[in-house]
Amino acid sequence: MTGGVRRSSTIHLQFGSTQVPLSKSIMNRLSAVGPALVVVAALGLAGCSQEKVEVKDIIRPVKVVEIAKANDTRELSYSGSVRARTEMNLGFRINGKITERLVDIGQRVKPGDVLARIDPADYDLSVNSAEASLEAAERQVETTGLARRRAEQLFAKNFASKSQLEQATLSYDQAVATRNSARSTLDQAKNQVLYTDLKADRNGIVTSVAADVGQVVGSGTPVVTVAVDGEKEVLIAVPEMDIAQFKPGKDVKAGFWSDDALTLDGKVREVAGSADQQSRTFAVRVSLPNDPRVLLGMTANIEASAANNRPQSVSVPLSALAQKDGQQIVWTVDRNGETVHARPVKVAEFTADGVHVAEGLKPGDVVVAAGTQFMTENLKVKLTGDAVQQSASADDDGDAAKRVR
Repeated sequence: MTGGVRRSSTIHLQFGSTQVPLSKSIMNRLSAVGPALVVVAALGLAGCSQEKVEVKDIIRPVKVVEIAKANDTRELSYSGSVRARTEMNLGFRINGKITERLVDIGQRVKPGDVLARIDPADYDLSVNSAEASLEAAERQVETTGLARRRAEQLFAKNFASKSQLEQATLSYDQAVATRNSARSTLDQAKNQVLYTDLKADRNGIVTSVAADVGQVVGSGTPVVTVAVDGEKEVLIAVPEMDIAQFKPGKDVKAGFWSDDALTLDGKVREVAGSADQQSRTFAVRVSLPNDPRVLLGMTANIEASAANNRPQSVSVPLSALAQKDGQQIVWTVDRNGETVHARPVKVAEFTADGVHVAEGLKPGDVVVAAGTQFMTENLKVKLTGDAVQQSASADDDGDAAKRVR
């Protein structure tokens, strides 16, 4: 019919919320078979249509990290060098010009070994002068002794007064004192000649030489340093933020770069009372047990445990941070329902490794580490494996993420 309304020749069967379309040609064919078959065919078509409209839930794979419990203790590690407990800076007891140096760095010495010499010429002259003075003093003692004995004889015969005897006795006593002084001066001059040889007084090894042949040194100027045989120790520099963790008697572990298998039990022996003016660190000396494998100058690593009293912040990857309604959030995963939920957080700071979160997360929380732009509230995820834990005090972020499906 021209200009009329065309009626649809399709019949729809309603099965619950599903409509199954049946064309007129199909209905004619089915009616020839029988009404019952029409119903069965309609039910079959409805089932096919029902199967087509079913939509399966999409489970999106995500990367997550699990916030682990913060450690109650933290490990401190400092590097230092092995040194002898006693190091002697040896120098001459007199002034002079060095004429010989008889030892080199690394050479072992024993008591009595000559390390260096200075020119003894001036001190030999002093000995000669002291000997001459002593000789003159001896003659003076003999002269005054004769005068005293003569005065005694004359006084006994009443040919001399008592004052003359006392004067002779006093002169003799003065001569004896002068002789004793000259004798001490001679002994001192001889000692100074002996001091022209710098000698070792203990067993050890030469670790440094501060002066050489031709140099004029003063008394007490260090010339040779000798590390005395015996107990060894490690000297480390500790910053002021950790120095309170090191007390004399504290047990520590000492490892050595030269041998990974060599580990010794050490003990803190001494802690400096003030910081170094340049480095602003405190010198800490750690005693080591006697071990022939430990040599002077080796690099050692001292490890100690300390109470973790510092404020803790959770470190998460930067990709885990998102924004919702102008607020910074992260998406956490509910293990039981396997769904994600938005969690407001307070960011402490941004670092090159990630984000430090001060508030909003606690140990055991599972945080989506990537793909936050695809997250919606109650989005289904499926966890088939355990998330890698990330410590509350950790700084790493990328390696802690693990893909879960």
